[in-house]
Amino acid sequence: MNKDSFKNELAAKGLNLSAEQLGQFETYLHLIQEWNQKMNLTAITDDSEIWQKHFYDSVVPFLHTSFQTLCDVGSGAGFPGIPLAIAWPNRSFVLVEPLAKRCRFLNEVKNQLHLDNVEIVNARAEDFVKEHREQFDAVSARAVARLSILLELCVPLVNDSGTFIALKGANGKEELKNAAPALKALPVVLDHEEEFELGNDEGTRINFYFKKTGEVPAKYPRPYGTIKKKPLEVTNG
Repeated sequence: MNKDSFKNELAAKGLNLSAEQLGQFETYLHLIQEWNQKMNLTAITDDSEIWQKHFYDSVVPFLHTSFQTLCDVGSGAGFPGIPLAIAWPNRSFVLVEPLAKRCRFLNEVKNQLHLDNVEIVNARAEDFVKEHREQFDAVSARAVARLSILLELCVPLVNDSGTFIALKGANGKEELKNAAPALKALPVVLDHEEEFELGNDEGTRINFYFKKTGEVPAKYPRPYGTIKKKPLEVTNG
């Protein structure tokens, strides 16, 4: 995929990007490649793969999701938060990332792309939620952890009418099955899922869209060490 096919594929799905927005994506691509030489941002550094596996893969899951505020948990190199902020400049985005060096990169991206609709927060999700419970229309997480863990970290940030969107690969359905205890405890329900092929034999993407069915108990999320040691998921035996 290149800039033109990226633009055309999204236009075919109803999202028309301006020349300025495409320029922002190009600058972002070059910043990823430049900074990746001095820190581990991503294993994907080829131009065409960045357009397809990072940019296109970040935007498509949100084409039919309505929100004004979004929190991207464990944003890493900025996916999906930065592509979304470029695509929808009139919406507000908070990117939560625990590693300070990645936050430095994200702030550089924000400044060079003039993304006034983005806030970068250097924090762990379980700490961030303490002051931001139920504040967002949408919360996203991509390739961060197993679904049971993501649900516990992210659902408490979602407001009553909001959505948690988990971007997953081909193993997503197995993770969903194992996360049944998390759905019950939080409480949350799978509203729908969308599956699509990334193209060029790059594999399947499964995106899950969750809605809250009640108030999240105050004890969630637990400390991260506890979440990892005793996840809210199906146990064997």
